[in-house]
Amino acid sequence: MGDSGSRTRPLGVEVITYAPTVFRHCQHCEIAFGQVGIADRAQRDEAAKALPPDLLDDFQRVSDWVHALLERHGDRVKVTVVDAVSIEGSWKSLRHGVRRYPAVLVDGKRAGTDLAAVDRSIDARLAPERGAA
Repeated sequence: MGDSGSRTRPLGVEVITYAPTVFRHCQHCEIAFGQVGIADRAQRDEAAKALPPDLLDDFQRVSDWVHALLERHGDRVKVTVVDAVSIEGSWKSLRHGVRRYPAVLVDGKRAGTDLAAVDRSIDARLAPERGAA
């Protein structure tokens, strides 16, 4: 059942991009920091400093795109973000011939690096069939 009207599982969308890395403390320290109100602020500050400004801007653009995609399609898509410099990101980049980021894979196949074009492709793929009644 490959047509979009009978799709029962969500469309898999993976985004390979540079993502900020935030290291956490041990569970006890996280609880203590949370109780005194500094955990969220410290993690936001660390995430903001984890990437240079241009890559942080790219990550914000990807984040906005993912949120819009989820808002439009809800549970019909399953989005995974993979850090390009992680082992998984490096492997997927090599496997799919990715050389520019962000790169999007849809159902395990390279869809491209142009988010607007990928967006249109996903919208068309998930659109209800015309004339079906």
